Amino acid sequence: MMAAAALTLFVVMMLLAGALRTLIQRHRTGDSGNRRTLSPRGSLGWSALTATDVGYLMVGVGGPLAHWLGLAPVSVLQHPPIHVLGVVLAVLGILAAFGAQMALGASWRIGVDQSERTALVTSGPFGWVRNPIFTAVLVTILGLTLMVPNLVALIGWVLALVGIETQVRRIEEPHLHRIHGEPYDRYTATVGRFLPGLGRLRTDRRAATSKGDKS
Repeated sequence: MMAAAALTLFVVMMLLAGALRTLIQRHRTGDSGNRRTLSPRGSLGWSALTATDVGYLMVGVGGPLAHWLGLAPVSVLQHPPIHVLGVVLAVLGILAAFGAQMALGASWRIGVDQSERTALVTSGPFGWVRNPIFTAVLVTILGLTLMVPNLVALIGWVLALVGIETQVRRIEEPHLHRIHGEPYDRYTATVGRFLPGLGRLRTDRRAATSKGDKS
């Protein structure tokens, strides 16, 4: 039952955060917002997005399939209260992810176009954390993992986490610093990366990182 519920919630997440959000973006702006194809195959950006997608699939599809094929769950996580917690996290995460996507408005993108300048959004959920969409998605797939806590799902969650961390730290943050400069530096100095107060960047640290990227 939990495996079927996890797969269903994963499909719902993909339909809302992927298909529906893309349709809304195209309707409002005439642009899908998808920049994935701009990352050359084998590049860091391509690798980060691919790792994230594979992680999602391992959690949302691979975990339930492995369960149906007889893969044993991790015993310490195989308890009804943990499964219920997983359902709650998954549902709340899906709603939060879609809400954060909508709050980003016309600036919403999948991937990065290095030549493109989008408005810097710092209000709403982006006033609490800099990457509320990713935070909500990580909560969602953590919930799905707790619903079907086998090794496939656990590895998938870790892989998605690594992919998201790489995408944000190595691709998106340098890009936003380059196009927004000081306003973005002030934002990163006061608002956490994925959790409130955590992952804030000092201006001197940002400057040192930028110099390192140029060298």
